[in-house]
Amino acid sequence: MTLMVHRIGPSCTVQDQGRIGYLDQGLSRSGAADILALHEGAALLGQSPDLAALEMAGMGGTFEATERTRIALTGASMQASIDGSPIVWNASHVLEQGQTLTIGATLHGNYGYLHLEGGIEAELFLGSRATHLTAKIGRAVAVGDVLPAGKTAGDGRMKLSPSGRFNGGTLRVVASFQTALFDDETLDRFAQTEFTRGARANRMGVQLESDGPGFAAKDQLNILSEVITPGDIQMTGTGNPFILLPECQTTGGYPRIATVLPCDMPKAAQTPAGGTVRFEFVTLEQAVEIDAAFRADLARLPGRVEPLVRNPHDIPDLLSYQLIGGVISATD
Repeated sequence: MTLMVHRIGPSCTVQDQGRIGYLDQGLSRSGAADILALHEGAALLGQSPDLAALEMAGMGGTFEATERTRIALTGASMQASIDGSPIVWNASHVLEQGQTLTIGATLHGNYGYLHLEGGIEAELFLGSRATHLTAKIGRAVAVGDVLPAGKTAGDGRMKLSPSGRFNGGTLRVVASFQTALFDDETLDRFAQTEFTRGARANRMGVQLESDGPGFAAKDQLNILSEVITPGDIQMTGTGNPFILLPECQTTGGYPRIATVLPCDMPKAAQTPAGGTVRFEFVTLEQAVEIDAAFRADLARLPGRVEPLVRNPHDIPDLLSYQLIGGVISATD
């Protein structure tokens, strides 16, 4: 079960949940920018969220099914069609052999995901199939590539209502290593400021902008480099915050004012350019409870999946479907 790539955006990579446990060797996690989208795709296809999918940053591509293929589309909604007929996002669909799937630009958010039933069988490296371009692990998907899947396609067409995370909002944070170096006035101003996502963004991090003066820590030029992780919010020399994303560096010397909770990282990654975010400090105890609730919600995702009911006007081969079945005589 495979998809042949005929056209592809410049920043499409195979991603799973990333590599854990290699920070001490200088390798960050990588993996999907929107982990929630992986779980949504897994729920739609009835499979493990550990499987790899195609992450499409801003633009999708054109794919031909060389065999019967079941897919799911999650994350940032994008224009999508099969042989020219529009299809629903955040749903699973079946591609018959020879059919063409076309995915256009994002409509809301930044990262869309194409899942194949059985997962994309990319090469394993250090226990993960995630592409990590800054570490030169893997490469972007190119025209002529084949996306092999793990098993034969089923026939279920399902849908799932996505969580709202594509227009910015509040990001919950906990204190980081250098939070205490920022005075109370600066921390209060940080928590009360509405930030706008700037144009400078990639899988390493995203810059935020705001009106008024920047944010600086005491003796920030004397801070030694130390370990950093995705979600850390670094303050650059200009006083602009950067939220670090999955391909961030593993050490750094910029002061970190806070760290975004993992459950809010999908929202941070999907906030579009020009979208606004605010930060809300929570205690470590609250963060643990919030994270536990998030993981419980992930476990309940399969129970929220429901059949995708198609509009008859959108079915070009309607007469080929068995519309009525199991009829019996009322007099027998």
